[in-house]
Amino acid sequence: MIEPSIALFGESFEEASKVLDRLIEDTGAQYALLVDRKGFVLAHREALWAPRPPALDSLATLVAGNAAATKALAELLGEQRFSELVHQGEENGIYVEEVNQYALLVVIFDKTAPVGRIKLYGKKAAGRLDHITKRAKIEAAPSRKKMGIDTEYRSSAAAILDDLFGET
Repeated sequence: MIEPSIALFGESFEEASKVLDRLIEDTGAQYALLVDRKGFVLAHREALWAPRPPALDSLATLVAGNAAATKALAELLGEQRFSELVHQGEENGIYVEEVNQYALLVVIFDKTAPVGRIKLYGKKAAGRLDHITKRAKIEAAPSRKKMGIDTEYRSSAAAILDDLFGET
């Protein structure tokens, strides 16, 4: 099972949420999300006036896949990476900024929000989120790196089954 590489909760989650709130306030964007590179939504905020949000889990998965493809394109062109990506339609746009090797900042905006402002404040927000996500990085426990059920879970499950069936 794929799990997020960053765990935002408590103070880290509150800090990230404040950065996203500020980004929406400064840019006039509709939504701001922090997603990890595996496609998990770590934090998201929306403007009070924003319409119903898109399916955020699907959006995060597609953004992570797009970021991986963009990284491969950059390497084909001799670049180490492309740190930002902008898709702009007639009514809406999406801006993706690399926070670090673990996370991406996603900003969804409409035609009333200036792209230059989105990019300027997006870069500032990504810098703040960089520190937060690095502190929240999850390192896999040695027993979890192996495939299968870990020893602690197996022992607990065996004990519960023994109690259930009256075996000791």
